[in-house]
Amino acid sequence: MTTYGFLGLGIMGGPMAANLVRAGFDVTVWNRNPAKCAPLVALGARQASSPAEVCAACDITIAMLADPAAAKEVCFGPNGVLEGIGGGRGYIDMSTVDDETSTAIGAAVTARGGRFLEAPVSGTKKPAEDGTLIILAAGDRSLFDEAGPAFAVLGKTCLHLGQVGQGARMKLVVNMIMGQMMTALGEGMALGRKCGLDGGQLLEVLDAGAMANPMFKGKGQLLLSGEFPASFPLKHMQKDLRLAVELGDRLGQPLHGAATANESFKRARAAGHADEDFAAVFRVLE
Repeated sequence: MTTYGFLGLGIMGGPMAANLVRAGFDVTVWNRNPAKCAPLVALGARQASSPAEVCAACDITIAMLADPAAAKEVCFGPNGVLEGIGGGRGYIDMSTVDDETSTAIGAAVTARGGRFLEAPVSGTKKPAEDGTLIILAAGDRSLFDEAGPAFAVLGKTCLHLGQVGQGARMKLVVNMIMGQMMTALGEGMALGRKCGLDGGQLLEVLDAGAMANPMFKGKGQLLLSGEFPASFPLKHMQKDLRLAVELGDRLGQPLHGAATANESFKRARAAGHADEDFAAVFRVLE
């Protein structure tokens, strides 16, 4: 049986690792805060003391980390991935990072004799819990195929997009669009309320027409309630918008709407909403 490691047990990583354990996979976990490993150990996972220990012990190690800085620290830092990888073992980074970070990690893992796949996901906490994520993989095809049974537990759709970097780019484009959709919905709700429209009826109209989509339906209810429990933290959306704008700068592609949305999310972070759901950007739009 293929053995799996899992690094990072936050909002996304925790339920993803739990789904693998419940599906019968042999899983070893690590988290910067060791206390977060306890629920996984209770389910049947083993706990390791470092990323290096996980990578040395497991055929395939999956990481789901907060941002490029965390991804680099876990890979390149003391007792990190590079100190345990090798011998053809696989490292799959499912974190949302920029293409340059992913490429650097992939090159380092390969240089140590490992195989690398980037596999960021489209989806938030609920799809992670339900195993219905969309997996955007790129890199070593043999590792992609070998990890297929695990991906089938974690997601409903799994794409191989080519060379390392393409998965990161796809994820940033998708989240860039989603961030702008959220600010558009927030501004529309704010304007509608200012002119006396009923917010629930506005959502009903949107859901009945060509703009109907699951995000408006779900996040719209948060705007009405004024409560924003985190499914996808606002600080992570702002990070993704920043990375998308930086990618556009490198490629000479103007991104006026994304840059504007990024400024709104930056204001929301500064206003204390970083750890709330990204729909809380509404707080600075209303």
